[in-house]
Amino acid sequence: MKQLWLAAPGKTELRTVPVPEPGRGELLIKVEAALTCGTDLKAWQRGHRLIPMPGPFGHEFSGTVAAAGSGVRKFRPGDAVMAVHTAPCLDCDYCKKGFYNLCRNIMDTKVLGAFGQYVLLPRRIVQVNTYHKPKALSFEEAAFLEPLSCVVHGVERLEAGGKGENALIFGAGPIGLLHLVLLKAKGLRAAVCDPGPARLRLSKKLGADAAFRPEDAKKAVERFAPLGADYVIECTGRREVWQSAPEYARRGAKIMLFGGLKEGMQVAWPSHRLHYDELTLMASFHFCPRDVRLAVRLLSERRIDVKPLISGICTLAGAERALGRLALGRGIKYVIKT
Repeated sequence: MKQLWLAAPGKTELRTVPVPEPGRGELLIKVEAALTCGTDLKAWQRGHRLIPMPGPFGHEFSGTVAAAGSGVRKFRPGDAVMAVHTAPCLDCDYCKKGFYNLCRNIMDTKVLGAFGQYVLLPRRIVQVNTYHKPKALSFEEAAFLEPLSCVVHGVERLEAGGKGENALIFGAGPIGLLHLVLLKAKGLRAAVCDPGPARLRLSKKLGADAAFRPEDAKKAVERFAPLGADYVIECTGRREVWQSAPEYARRGAKIMLFGGLKEGMQVAWPSHRLHYDELTLMASFHFCPRDVRLAVRLLSERRIDVKPLISGICTLAGAERALGRLALGRGIKYVIKT
């Protein structure tokens, strides 16, 4: 089969590799649609500790069951499915406490190689985080399950959705825009801050009540939320945005730090403001099975529309060009077809 490998930062190779055979409890999936994501882009630009090089990459996908291993009862060849690329072990100390996203073993069986004709789903993922795809949902939309599950996890932790609440989102990339459509579906007013004019225009099309550039943020937020935002959501992964996020929050607000920083980076916040204004700083990492279940419902019931986030479709051979466009800030997500 054909599979795109990340050979080195900035370099991919289209390789011919054996088609995997599913073992007990496993599924072989014919990839119908895969999506680019920010992690793929980081790995391609400078490497990533969770994506070995050289090796296959791509982890947002949907497809059709090509073969099922012994013991699989829920799925059979020909079934259209949607899945995520990890699942908790359900047995470690963190899983027993319910912190499934922090499972000690969650990355041991992660699936990489969605930029290829087939992927093999381990037994754990088949049992916990694989679902039948509704006929009305396209494979391209179903491939959003993984990033949407991540966003659902953070938004659920915020407990957002009260009457008259508002949110300020920094960053209008794929994750920021998924936050936008989910928060709007929950009934919140939402503002988006991003330096890219095209992304600001897309934010407005997706329902943003305000969209502005970083240099205009101070005055724009004063108009949007005179007291400050109820929720400030950081989706850029930039230290200066982490640092400034509390400046835009009202007293008693919650601040979600979603975009991860490089290991070793440190951020300092004014202790007086955090304490006397009772600001809550929280972070979000990965997802739990319950988040995946909710994301499946959101997509299947058409409660959110992810189609506007698709910027184009390309082949495996054109995937590197798509990554190059993303590196220049052109587009949101590209669909990779085999």
